Amino acid sequence: MPLTRRALLKSAGAAAIVLTAAGGTFVMTRNPAKATAPWHTAGQDYTDPRLRALSYAILAPNPHNRQPWLIDLRREGELTLHCDSNRLLPVTDPFNRQIVIGLGCFLELLQLAAKEYGFQTEIQPFPLGSAFEQLDERPIAAVRFHRSESVKPDRLFQQVFKRRSNKEEFDTARPIADATLLALQDTADRTVLVGATNNSKQVSALRDLTWRAMETELKTRDAYMESVELMRIGKAEIEANPDGIDLGGPFLETLNKLGILTRESLADMSSSAYQQGFDMFKPMMHSAMAHIWIATEGNSRTAQLEAGRAWLRVNLKATELGVSLHPLSQALQEYPEVRPHFDKVRNILEAASGQRLQMLGRLGYGPQLDPSPRWPLETRLKEA
Repeated sequence: MPLTRRALLKSAGAAAIVLTAAGGTFVMTRNPAKATAPWHTAGQDYTDPRLRALSYAILAPNPHNRQPWLIDLRREGELTLHCDSNRLLPVTDPFNRQIVIGLGCFLELLQLAAKEYGFQTEIQPFPLGSAFEQLDERPIAAVRFHRSESVKPDRLFQQVFKRRSNKEEFDTARPIADATLLALQDTADRTVLVGATNNSKQVSALRDLTWRAMETELKTRDAYMESVELMRIGKAEIEANPDGIDLGGPFLETLNKLGILTRESLADMSSSAYQQGFDMFKPMMHSAMAHIWIATEGNSRTAQLEAGRAWLRVNLKATELGVSLHPLSQALQEYPEVRPHFDKVRNILEAASGQRLQMLGRLGYGPQLDPSPRWPLETRLKEA
């Protein structure tokens, strides 16, 4: 008989009490502090301005927390950004568009950090050109650093350590004000279009559409398994591989020890673990109080980078305003099963001909969250 949610919570709670009593400090020691250390050490002990800026840039949002950046520092005063081909999402991101957007977030945060310490950055995207179908060995960007007396810090940088991608239910009793949406739209560069809505009819339509797109991904075996294979369950797994989808904390580790929450049970679409994971997404999507999106003229690799840079700024501005933001990539992806959702979202948002919707997110007021795991900076440096 499938385990009900109430029975799951009851058994897990009882087991947590037992484990705490028997193991002494089990519950108190399940925080993966090593995996979140980069959030606390950014900017410290770096005399090289490139390394100092990079220590912040690695905190940028990115798809499935793959952290695809790989940095070459061999030229003095410069760095070259590459994409780590081992960190792609071949099923849900077959053309690497989302990965490039994540690299754009990285570059914007790199520039903000450099400004904070009095350095100007000259960013040349795709200095050796780019292929659209798949990323290859050619660099994503070349960045030159030079000190400048005229450079001014950006106030959004103060939100770097507080920024989160909030994947929890939002407070449906708290609306998003028009002024908040305008402030979010105004924070990005004019080379991209930032749209937003709190119109009840549009929000209702987008709530349903984003849930349907998520439902499609959860029911499409290859797409779903791409996520399952990137799940890190419990402190040991998270600290061994601080990327992907972290499922940590004493509650989830208890479920894992009970054999309820395992990679095998999640992969089994007939299991209670799969079904309960499935069930939690609908109320999450339907708690959106507003939506925000980013579109570009065309869909070049440079446009994708610019979309990422704008998305980073929107994230930081939302943090400054106390608003939670959750990226909803499912409806914009390019694998065949989600195409109907992509066509619908374009119709709802009235995307102009030639524009490419690059990012979509839900807005609301959600709970405070811990930072997501990160690989240490030294692991992201390209060897000579």
